[in-house]
Order: sequence, then C-alpha cells, then structure tokens
Amino acid sequence: MPTFSAPDGTPLAYRVTGEGRPLICLPGGPMQASAYLGDLGGLAADRQLVMLDLRGTGRSAAPQDPASYRCDRLVDDVTALRGHLGLDRVELLAHSAGANLAVSYAARHPETVTRLVLVTPSVFAVGLTIDGELRREMARLRKDEPWFPTAFEALQEITSGRATDEAWQAISPFFHGRWDERAQAHQAAGDQQKNHEAAAVFGAEGAFDPEATRAALAAFEAPVLLLAGEVDMAAPPRTLAAFAQLFPNAELAVQQGAGHYPWLDDPDAFAATVTAFLG
Repeated sequence: MPTFSAPDGTPLAYRVTGEGRPLICLPGGPMQASAYLGDLGGLAADRQLVMLDLRGTGRSAAPQDPASYRCDRLVDDVTALRGHLGLDRVELLAHSAGANLAVSYAARHPETVTRLVLVTPSVFAVGLTIDGELRREMARLRKDEPWFPTAFEALQEITSGRATDEAWQAISPFFHGRWDERAQAHQAAGDQQKNHEAAAVFGAEGAFDPEATRAALAAFEAPVLLLAGEVDMAAPPRTLAAFAQLFPNAELAVQQGAGHYPWLDDPDAFAATVTAFLG
C-alpha cells in the first residue's frame, strides 16, 4: 500500500483501486480500517478509489499523541493526502462516522471539494440527534425477520441506557438489509478492523463545533449527495432529510431495502446512484 506522512510525521497508508478520476474515500467505525469498504459495490469500475486508513487503523501507523485521533485533528490528515496526490480539488466520499470528518474538512476547506457523497452518515458534527424512539421505529420495519425478537430486545436495552457488549453484538442484524452469510462475515471482519482506543477519542470533547460547522455548510456551494438505507436505524432517512437541508445544493437518495452498508445490500443500485451523481 502507498504511504505518505501526516503533518505530525505519522506514516499513513491508503488503498487505490480502479481507474478514472480519483475519489477520496473516508471510512467510518469510527476508526475502522478502510478494508470493509471493499470496492464500494463496483464503484471502482468508474472511479479511482483512494481509500484512506485513518491513523492507527489498517496499515497506517499509530501516532505518538493519542489525542490526535480526535475528529477535528484528522482534518489535517485529509489535507495532507490531497497534497500528496497532487490534487487542488477533490471529490470526497465518506461512510457513517467518516462523514463527521468529511463535513469538518468541507467546512474548513470548502474551495477544495468539488462533490461530496455522504453514505449513511453519522450526524454528530452537525448537531442532529436520533432518539431511541426513532431507532425503535426503524427497527420495527424488520419485525418479520426470524432474528428480530432477540435483536429488538437488545436494542431496547441499549436505547434505555443499559447497553452491554452482548447487546451491541445482538443488534448487528439491524445494520444490514439482509442478515445472510455475507453480511455476517462482513460484520465479523469489521469488529476486528476497529481501533477501539482511537474510537473512544474520535468524538471526545472539542471534536465537534456543530454551530460553526452548520454555518459553514450553509455556504458550501458544491453538490452534495446523502445516501440513506431504507431500513437503516443508524442513519434514518428522516434524519438524513434534515441533514440535506443544511446544504444549499444537496439531494437525498434512499436505497430501497438497504441498511447501513448499502453497497453490500444492492451493489448495482448503490454504484449507479453514486456514479450518476458524480457524473
């Protein structure tokens, strides 16, 4: 994997797959290695995907200062990657928690982003909230699934403030449009790819300034695509509709039957939606 140096000297790695215009891809987790993104449902057929392993994940080195795992401080790593690639302007895609980093970058460096794709994005950076009732409402869409009773009981424990590691494991099926062998393998691999120490710092105090970020995004003129999964309780379409309204030039696409990883649930539909937006 190619590497470059972050501003603090930490060696960072990234994967390159496909050909065409570069699309920088930021993984979620938070702080999960980019391997789980795969080729984003075949998106690499139309774009050169540049998938960054955030510091301390995948092939990227851990920093000397663990406080640098905080989301706002990772913006400089994205800037360094853009410079390393020799790009004045970039197309940027982010998934889940990575969207917090993407919008923080876009707020700070709006002139360098030509298009922004937020896939089932987290909303912490912009100060939106998803309450337990909405998550349970989304979860009930899966009531006919054989695993639903156990998973829903665990979700009720979590949304009532009684989360355990076992409960988090039990709700895994809700993140996928189909809880089949492929989804189970993807979930198991993801659990091994995450840097939990870094994840605990990612959203620490000072990581986000929602008021300032929202003000910056209100002036962000580049086209934005927010892609929601129809049954995704982690990033419900209703919440993402509110997220889209924070931008002057944003559109919301809801992928039918998809969960939190829409490129797994229907690769062709996902790639077609993103490719059409990127042009």
